[in-house]
Amino acid sequence: MKKVFVLMVIALLMGFSVVNAQDNKKDAPKAGTEVAEAAPVDSVAPVVAETPEVAPAEEAEVKGFHQALKEKFIEGGPGFMAFILLCLVLGLALAIERIIYLSLASTNNQKLLQEVEAALERKGVDAAKEICKNTPGPVASIFFQGLDRYGEGLDVVEKSIVSYGSVVMGRLEKNVSWISLFIALAPMLGFLGTVVGMVQAFDAIEKAGDISPQIVAAGIKVALLTTVFGLIVAMILQVFYNYLVSKIDTIVNDMEDSSITFMDILVKFQAKQK
Repeated sequence: MKKVFVLMVIALLMGFSVVNAQDNKKDAPKAGTEVAEAAPVDSVAPVVAETPEVAPAEEAEVKGFHQALKEKFIEGGPGFMAFILLCLVLGLALAIERIIYLSLASTNNQKLLQEVEAALERKGVDAAKEICKNTPGPVASIFFQGLDRYGEGLDVVEKSIVSYGSVVMGRLEKNVSWISLFIALAPMLGFLGTVVGMVQAFDAIEKAGDISPQIVAAGIKVALLTTVFGLIVAMILQVFYNYLVSKIDTIVNDMEDSSITFMDILVKFQAKQK
């Protein structure tokens, strides 16, 4: 339920940004009209003469990267741009959820091993199980599974650690494949929009009966915008994907090293009991 709520909020924010860009474009000519009407008759000529020099400079200062990006997004057409935006929103939502989950899964394994070893020497297996139960993270849960089967022998403990480790790895890698899907899907949607836009451009040329530079340039610009935004979305999600893969590999390596050390601790504890 929380994931759905987050996705809805992000989608609403992006939709509000697009609507705001459209409103800004609509309001611009109205403001100019009001200034022209309010000006006195005698001052019309100077204003008209100065307008071409001042307006471009003001536009360059006011229009930033974010505003230009929104305008280009609207020019690309809502059909394919909406799907590309959806890929970005869903991909970022999944990436943020995985980052939070993996951050919570990262623990101080050396400290946990020291506490488990001290608990085994002082109070036995039950005390070590209690420490693992109260410690968050996948490593502590793996240790708990091993300690829970300590009475069945070290071979059973090792098998349970390996089996439960595979389950934990599956949880760590959950939804990462969906992010890779959106990385591949966003450029493909952009290329599809480009092809459709080129077809529409050639249709316009056929209807006009003449290869006008304006018709060709406008059609090609709109067609290529979908590819640009598709590639931008793919690059953004690729950065998050590589970070997640690196984070998962680090956690898995720590789990394997800690599991080996944990088995050594159990072997020493069993030797002392004998």
